[in-house]
Amino acid sequence: MTERLGGSGPPATSSLGDSLVTDWDTRDDDLPPPDWGRPRGPRRIATVWLFAGFMVALALGNAWLSDTLTGEAFLAWATIFTAISLQALPFLVFGVALSAALTAFVPSSFYRRVFPANTALAVPVAGAAGAVLPGCECASVPVAGGLIKRGVAPAAALTFLLAAPAINPVVLVATAVAFAGQPEMVAGRFVASLGAAVVVGWLWARFGRTDWLRPPRAHHDPSAPAWRVFQESMLHDLLHAGGFLVVGGLAAATLNVVVPREWVLAVAGLPVVSVLVLALLAILLSICSEADAFVAVSLTDFSPTAKLAFLVVGPMVDLKLIALQGGTFGWSFARRFVPLTLAVALLFSFLVGGVLL
Repeated sequence: MTERLGGSGPPATSSLGDSLVTDWDTRDDDLPPPDWGRPRGPRRIATVWLFAGFMVALALGNAWLSDTLTGEAFLAWATIFTAISLQALPFLVFGVALSAALTAFVPSSFYRRVFPANTALAVPVAGAAGAVLPGCECASVPVAGGLIKRGVAPAAALTFLLAAPAINPVVLVATAVAFAGQPEMVAGRFVASLGAAVVVGWLWARFGRTDWLRPPRAHHDPSAPAWRVFQESMLHDLLHAGGFLVVGGLAAATLNVVVPREWVLAVAGLPVVSVLVLALLAILLSICSEADAFVAVSLTDFSPTAKLAFLVVGPMVDLKLIALQGGTFGWSFARRFVPLTLAVALLFSFLVGGVLL
């Protein structure tokens, strides 16, 4: 049976994989359906009961532990976590709002007009565009997908994907506030991140293959009003980025209080190992780039180069980015692009840290 169902869509014998790699048009842009993945019936009831149970557990925990959580260690942990969160929150909200505005009100065709047709020249231009157009990691992936879908060279779009969340004005101002009196850290982050993004773009232009990158698919309703797109984008990014900020703040506070001091000093005293440890920490914590500087500055026992690696690697390679890139461009792309990006980011962290810091 090969006729089409309802007169449209792929043949009945087509596989799901075939439908995901069809032409670069917009025939499937309305998929998945609006209710895809939403809990229904018993699942929704189970979710409500799970949330209720969680709230009860919190109340019981507060009643049982309120008299014991008054020690110096807990107070220090709470102080560090609160300080990180309160310092980072304004920059996070501002960055997410600007990113949502770019998504809603600036058409992707605008970016294509500013990039040269020559890929070798388009790559550094894309990196420079990332320096002036604010956007977080969550926003850079769909923006890069939109650029590719509208004809921008993949190498240039991927350079923008790496540069935008790492060196945009909001991130640099947040870094300057976090590292007050240390302008060399701001300069080091800018130079290392931009250099790594451009080199990755050039390497992808030289060695990347078209069949490694799956054509991206649009997930916004093209007919939706701009303000609705802005609202939904900001809400989505704020919830996700805010959650990662909380996780990062909790982890940083825990590292400062729970981990034995001699362990931290032993790792922090090893130049190469300390850089690799903070790079791995940046990948695991997946902190939004508008907030990561406030976590990095709290890691006082590590060298400036190790902190720089935390700031350079995080916005380019972390768990949420790997998931976003794999879901958008395919896992064949992610398993090649992620190791390349990590290697180049570490190389620039060592080089720039050794010269500037």
